[in-house]
Amino acid sequence: MPVLLIYLALLAVVFFFLIVRPQRRQMAARRALIAAVDVGDDIITAGGIYATVRAIDGDALSIEVADGVVLTLAREAVARRRDDETEHDHDHEDGHDTDTPATEE
Repeated sequence: MPVLLIYLALLAVVFFFLIVRPQRRQMAARRALIAAVDVGDDIITAGGIYATVRAIDGDALSIEVADGVVLTLAREAVARRRDDETEHDHDHEDGHDTDTPATEE
């Protein structure tokens, strides 16, 4: 019986270090990102919209997605900052820029 309790305690400790602790760290990083969003930041929303933050009003952000197109977004809907991406994310391995439309030859 004491061996079973030791195994259960060991399982609880392993569960904590492999599941709970990393999840808490990830949640803390997410809260820090949301709190750090400021006017002028380039962001990507949870829906995949690329935008620039134009104004902040509490938990609501006014974001500009194109010239003159401003949307209101919940602060929690920010997925990440665009400046957190690397240049490699924008280029294909063949060296073509993803923003340039492909042409047939």
